[in-house]
Amino acid sequence: MAKAQKVRIAAVADIHVRETDKGKWADYFKEISEKADVLLICGDLTDTGDEMEAEILAAELKHCTIPVVCVLGNHDYEKNRHKLIRQVVQNEHVHILDGEAVIIKGVGFAGVKGFGGGFDNYMLSMFGEGAMKAFVQEAVDEALQLDRALARLDADHADIKKIAVMHYSPIKETIVGEPEAIFPFLGSSRLADPLNRRNVLAAFHGHAHIGTLEGTTPTGVKVFNVAKPILAKEGYNPPFFLYEV
Repeated sequence: MAKAQKVRIAAVADIHVRETDKGKWADYFKEISEKADVLLICGDLTDTGDEMEAEILAAELKHCTIPVVCVLGNHDYEKNRHKLIRQVVQNEHVHILDGEAVIIKGVGFAGVKGFGGGFDNYMLSMFGEGAMKAFVQEAVDEALQLDRALARLDADHADIKKIAVMHYSPIKETIVGEPEAIFPFLGSSRLADPLNRRNVLAAFHGHAHIGTLEGTTPTGVKVFNVAKPILAKEGYNPPFFLYEV
């Protein structure tokens, strides 16, 4: 039996495309297309959540000749135009996941935005004022959406290799470097539960621009913070991370 061919996954987050970025990303996406089979963009596709920024990104992504898998980030929600951003950017080659999954080259990708709430023993609980409960509920809902997307992959393709894509971090380890006071707003351990339960191979996120590149969940799932500023600081030029499945 022939050995299965490796799938090369390029990953980046927090590209923050602006209205003035026309032409800026063409060479970047061309080079990624030469070196990878799939591109992940883990949130903050736009800088201020404006549809004009999304239109620039959509035009720049025409230079990317490989499939693209994205999730939205908090910046994409800033003006409450996230649905329009998704509509502008998404097409048959660009998949924006929000609790959905897609299979590309035999690899299953499940994606959510995620949310905050803190980590481990310091995770916020569903207690107190309504506003606090709503904050925690958002993290719970995002984790449930991720779990359902991964479960659908399991149901349809039991042995498929699974990759999780999100914006917020599922572990504390990859946000270390940020001020500890803002840890609860950078991710939540609730997002790690589906990764562990569903035997995910690796997870990619962004959001914490001065966090740490790599970590693992308690069960050993690899987690990568591929925020563009981190990749640039680590010497990736151009700034994208390459992972083989």
